[in-house]
Amino acid sequence: MHLPTLSYLAGVFAAVRLVGASRCRAPKPKPPDVPKLVVAHHIVGLTASYTIDEWATDMSLAQSSGIDGFALNIGMDDYTSQQVENAFQAAGQLNYAFKLFLSFDMTSYHCASATDADSIRNLTLQYASHPSQLQVDGKAFVSSFSGETCTFGQGDVPGGWRTEFTQHPDVVGKIHFVPSFFIDPATFGQYAGVLDGDFNWNSAWPITLTANAAPSLLPGVNLNQLDVTADAALQKVIGFFDPDTPHVSNLVVASAQSNRTYMASVSPWFFTHFPPNTYNKNFVYDCDEHLWVSRWETLIANRDHVDIVEILTWNDFGESHYLGPRHDSQPLPPGSEAWVDGFNHTGWLSLTSYFAAQFKTGQAPPIEKDQLVMWARPHPKSATPADPVGPPRDFQLLQDKLWAVVLATAAGQLTLSSSDTTSQTFDVQAGVNKLSLPLTAGGYMRGVLTRGGQTVIDLKPDGFVFNANPSAYNFNAFVANATAT
Repeated sequence: MHLPTLSYLAGVFAAVRLVGASRCRAPKPKPPDVPKLVVAHHIVGLTASYTIDEWATDMSLAQSSGIDGFALNIGMDDYTSQQVENAFQAAGQLNYAFKLFLSFDMTSYHCASATDADSIRNLTLQYASHPSQLQVDGKAFVSSFSGETCTFGQGDVPGGWRTEFTQHPDVVGKIHFVPSFFIDPATFGQYAGVLDGDFNWNSAWPITLTANAAPSLLPGVNLNQLDVTADAALQKVIGFFDPDTPHVSNLVVASAQSNRTYMASVSPWFFTHFPPNTYNKNFVYDCDEHLWVSRWETLIANRDHVDIVEILTWNDFGESHYLGPRHDSQPLPPGSEAWVDGFNHTGWLSLTSYFAAQFKTGQAPPIEKDQLVMWARPHPKSATPADPVGPPRDFQLLQDKLWAVVLATAAGQLTLSSSDTTSQTFDVQAGVNKLSLPLTAGGYMRGVLTRGGQTVIDLKPDGFVFNANPSAYNFNAFVANATAT
C-alpha cells in the first residue's frame, strides 16, 4: 500500500499552468516504432496466501482485459521470494505471453549501506532471463516505487544507485531501469548511468487540485455548489497531460539516447481512511469527471510520448484504486474492510480492454457489443457520521453524482435514474459516451440503454443505496457494469 510522495511537488509543478491547460500539449514525439504496453501494479505484499492458481487467475483476467503484464511491487515481507516465484510459475501457464517485472518498494527496503543493495540485485538477476520477464532492448525491465533517498553507502543518491545497482559489475548491461523517484524532473540529468527511463506515479491523479488550491485553480467555482460551469473547469485539470510534460521533456534532455522509456500512470479512484494509530492516511483525490476514461483519452492523444501505461492498481484495496477482485483468502490492510467489502471494482475492467487497445494501436477498436458502466459514492459528501477518524482531506472537491460510460455500437438513448422521481434521458452516439446525473438521498442508480424503442441494457445494481446517514465515512466507489446479450 503506497502513499504518493508530495514534498517534491513545488519544484515539479512550479512552471505548470493548470487552468486552461491542453490535454495534448507535449514535447517533440518519439520515433513511431516504439512499442506500446499496458501493465498493472500488483502489490505482492497483499498476496501472503496466494497459490499459483490464484496468480494465474489474476493474470488471465488481466490479459483478457487488455493488460500485458504485472509490475510486481515487492518489499521485505518474509513471503516475498516465494510469491514472486509463484507469480513467475503462474505466468508459464499462459505460455509466457503475460509479462512480469520487479518493482522494488524502496519505502520497505533498507538502502543506507552498500550491502543493502545485495537483495535487490540478487532478486533482479534471479529472474532477468526468465521467459516471462519483460524485456526492453534485450534487457530485463526493472522499476521501483520511491528510492529518491537511497545512497547505498555512497556520497549521494545517483552515486548509490549507479555504484550498487545499475552499473554494478553483476548487473551492468543486463537491466533497463525505469524507477518512480519522487524528484524534480529538472534533476534527471544528475542520474546519468541510473535512469533508463522514468515512471511518473503521481500522474494518475490531479494531486495538485486540493480544496485549498481550488480558488486559484478554479476561479469562480463554488465547491459547495458544483454545477455545469464547475464541470467545464474541472475537465481542464482532471486527466490532463500537464503532470507528464516536465517528465517527458526532462527525460529527453537528460540523455541523447533514443531508447529512453516514459511510463505514465492511470487510475480510476483514490480514497483512504486510516486513523492516526494505524497508517494515518485520510484523504481523497478528485476522481470525478470520469477520471478513468478522461485519463485514458489523454494518454491516447499523447501516445507518441508514452511508451508504457501502468495501471494503479490491481490490488491496493487500502487506497481504493484496485481493479482486480479480492480472493477469499486475501487479507486486507486492517480497517480497510470498512470501505472495501461490497465494493467490487472489476466493472472498470470492462472499459480497460477498449482503451488499452486504442493506446497500443492508435486506433479505436470496434465495439461489438453495447456496454454500460456506472459508479457512485455511497453517501453525500456533506454527510456527518459519528466517525472518529473524521472526513477525508479534500472531500469538498467531490460531486454527488452518478457517473456513467456507454460504449455504444450505434446511436441510441440512455436514461439515468437516481430515484423514482429523478431521471434524465441522453442521446448517445456510436463510440464512447460519458454521462452523469445528480444522486438522490435514499435513492439508487439505474441506467437503461434503448435503441429503436427496444431495451438493450437495463442495469440497476443490487446493494447500492445513496445513504444520507451513513455510520462512517466511505468515499470508495460502487461500480456496476452490464454488456448487451
